[in-house]
Amino acid sequence: MITLRELTKRYGETVAVDGLTLDVKGGLVTGFLGPNGAGKSTTMRMILGLDHPSGGEALIGGRPYSSMRHPVREVGALLDAKALHPARSARSHLVAQARSNGIPVSRVDEVLEMVGLAKVARRSAGAFSLGMHQRLGVAGALLGDPQVLVFDEPVNGLDPDGVRWVRELVRSLAAEGRTVFLSSHLMSEMQLTADRLVIIGRGKLLADTPMADLLAGSALSSVRVRTPDMADLHTLTRHLLKDGDVRVETPAAGELVVRGRSSEQVGDLAHGLGLRLHELRTVAASLEEVYMELTARSVEYGTGDPLPDGPRSGQTRGAEA
Repeated sequence: MITLRELTKRYGETVAVDGLTLDVKGGLVTGFLGPNGAGKSTTMRMILGLDHPSGGEALIGGRPYSSMRHPVREVGALLDAKALHPARSARSHLVAQARSNGIPVSRVDEVLEMVGLAKVARRSAGAFSLGMHQRLGVAGALLGDPQVLVFDEPVNGLDPDGVRWVRELVRSLAAEGRTVFLSSHLMSEMQLTADRLVIIGRGKLLADTPMADLLAGSALSSVRVRTPDMADLHTLTRHLLKDGDVRVETPAAGELVVRGRSSEQVGDLAHGLGLRLHELRTVAASLEEVYMELTARSVEYGTGDPLPDGPRSGQTRGAEA
């Protein structure tokens, strides 16, 4: 499990991460979302001991990453897929990691096979495509067979087959009881992959909830109603609008989209009015819709004035992600 308690990071006057408190539990894929500049990458770097917190703590299994003797055996991480020597082959890159962490070299060939790079294992990594770099990064994360995995944008650069492969991989790892903490900007893919979501904006926690609860509880969810009789449609609309907290839209002839009422409530009303319906179904909000609404006031933090030559005064690049 990953535990954050009042985790804070400041760069001068800029607060990149602001008092994050949460538990990332095993057996689940926990998605980590937020606009650019929200503090996602900075949070992950503090979890992995690459940045020192200004306050609070980040623990893995109750211990800081820096206290682990062989960290690769306990925590697998992919933050920057191109953080390797370009002249080394994929295999030699992983062999160096294995030997420095007391891992049998035979494990290198196992993970290269797992990520689909066995046939190019002796090719210079500098010649790899972005997608191949991502696969090599995943191989490095899996090298020590760790119980905790931290992935920052692992599907970046992958084709649809590779994206599906990552999805199935992380879900299988979570099914084994491992802790999987995953960031991505692909909302549709995150909706398919994550069991739980952590969303931050301007360094603050906005949501920490199961995916299903976040979508089901959204006011953006709607009920679609279809009837063959326009008079019935107008009657239903008139009665629905008697309640001020209900919104009714008419996207097409013979159809209504109702927000603010459940399908059961709409169905009971139609039955009571003696109206004939051909369709009555709940349309759940997409993760993208819910996310955009939730982070609407946080986006400006990442899209302000462009930086002409580097970070803003008092801010380092580590605070940007």
